[in-house]
Amino acid sequence: MKLNTIMPARLQPYFEQELRAYRAALEKNQFSIAWRHLERAHIIGQAYPWEHSYVHWKMLFFGIRIKSTKEVIGQIPRLLVGGVKSFVGKIPVGNTGGANVPPLKPLPIDKDILEIFTKAGLHNYGS
Repeated sequence: MKLNTIMPARLQPYFEQELRAYRAALEKNQFSIAWRHLERAHIIGQAYPWEHSYVHWKMLFFGIRIKSTKEVIGQIPRLLVGGVKSFVGKIPVGNTGGANVPPLKPLPIDKDILEIFTKAGLHNYGS
């Protein structure tokens, strides 16, 4: 079993870029754009406990901000188990992390995110 603890340094800038884009869109009240960047950050960071949990934390507060009971309630179990599942390498690859998708369902990864994994040296990510 492979234990994941730290996001590779080559992947970190892409994760941080999505979080910056999320904050910028949120400041402009562009909620759908902000949410899409959180989903992308989730896909990039979901294999790493800290980043995975951090995105779910942000999704929880996003749900509070937009007054979405479904999102708030949906994020609580994800916060409780997401980081643990990352740590033991049992994530639903490609899952976007929101309450609008089943928490254990793998999803296809957008081509540009697959290219990010390749650039970061994670050639077999998602396979």
